[in-house]
Amino acid sequence: MIDNQARVKVSRVLVANRGEIALRAVRVCRLLGLETVAVYSHADVHSPHVEAADRSVCIGPPPSAQSYLSIPALLHVAKETGCDAVYPGYGFLSEKADFVEACEANAMKFIGPSADVIRMMGDKAKAREMAQRFDVPVVPGSDGIFASGEEAEAAANKIGYPLLLKARSGGGGRGMRVAEDAGGFLSAFSQAAREAEAAFSDGAIYLERFFPAVRHIEIQVLGDGQGNALVMDERDCSIQRRHQKLVEESPSPVVGPELRAKLRDAAGRLTRGIAYEGAGTVEFIFDEASGEFFFIEMNTRIQVEHPVTEMRTGLDLVQQQFKIAQGHPLPDLDENTMPGGHAIEFRINAEDWVRGFVPSPGRLDEWQPPEGHGVRFDSAVHQGYAITPYYDSMIGKLIIHGRDREEALARSRSALSDFRCEGVSSTIGFHRILVDDADFLANRIHTRWTETVLPETSG
Repeated sequence: MIDNQARVKVSRVLVANRGEIALRAVRVCRLLGLETVAVYSHADVHSPHVEAADRSVCIGPPPSAQSYLSIPALLHVAKETGCDAVYPGYGFLSEKADFVEACEANAMKFIGPSADVIRMMGDKAKAREMAQRFDVPVVPGSDGIFASGEEAEAAANKIGYPLLLKARSGGGGRGMRVAEDAGGFLSAFSQAAREAEAAFSDGAIYLERFFPAVRHIEIQVLGDGQGNALVMDERDCSIQRRHQKLVEESPSPVVGPELRAKLRDAAGRLTRGIAYEGAGTVEFIFDEASGEFFFIEMNTRIQVEHPVTEMRTGLDLVQQQFKIAQGHPLPDLDENTMPGGHAIEFRINAEDWVRGFVPSPGRLDEWQPPEGHGVRFDSAVHQGYAITPYYDSMIGKLIIHGRDREEALARSRSALSDFRCEGVSSTIGFHRILVDDADFLANRIHTRWTETVLPETSG
């Protein structure tokens, strides 16, 4: 692609995150010749990203609100250490427009999209409007948002049941409820609104038709902020529990060439239309019965599951985030030379999946991730590491690559069998069962499959 963008000087980066993605960012910065300043809470004093960075600063006690979510604390550290850029990773402040504006007000480059784009795509009702503007199909639903159940009820009756009630702000399944019929609508609305208000300080809700058995398909994109985009193949994230992804794979085993082209075209139109900058993901639901797909949201950050795309493209997507922020052009992809094949990511969480995936903090008394050809493991823990109860329970990502799905699954079985984790309960056992499950192997799964077909895992 033509390089006609102005360069942005970046020399020292505040890594405003923790764990695996913080360690990854520090390593990428080292490759690019950039200095790094890591931050950590009292609970993370022994985390690997703290030692790996050029400099590390404690920003507060363990609770996120007093450390990783504290914009004043992060800005203070960034200014005191002379940072000229901030890397947000995923989670925490990565999709907070106020944080982007605060960085820009202090002459620091936020490595990601603009505040306006984050704010627009973070408002699910506005994101829906934007998708429609660029002819991206959306789920049938309400034209706007509602603050009260009584106001929403009339719209619900017009759309038809079952309905999915979704918080305007936030994500991760919070502020979401299903209303199967009119009799349960007001109760579902009240529950969703309360949860959304508590989680995001925004209780506004919008409505969508609910599809009981769909696949979750997402498209990885890179944008240069000038209206250009690189659009990659899809990831299938249908193995979920309460809207939390457990397994992701690429390509989707139920997406053929024609559908893939349509998904990529839709994601590209939206990414270019909003002049998106950095790494992002355009998410869809796919109804196999009708063959239709619908836009549900855009995540304006790097995703946890991005390594499956890296394995198939050969791109380092985190490195591309930094390069785009510095004004470099988007990379080129040659489908004839990139690795291709099939990749699967298994999220290794410190959770007791037999007891409904309840968190299982503790010490890793034995920790031996698998190794081998086509096996990659991204993490920031080690044997003896203490898993605290303060943050997300994910402790690593096992990514497997093969020439096709069959080879990737065979390598997955071997890798999961070799994985040793003692001291905390983990999701390794769930994954060992999954890779031999007849429904999973035959692609008879959907986003509610874990909870409805495997009821013993739903708690």
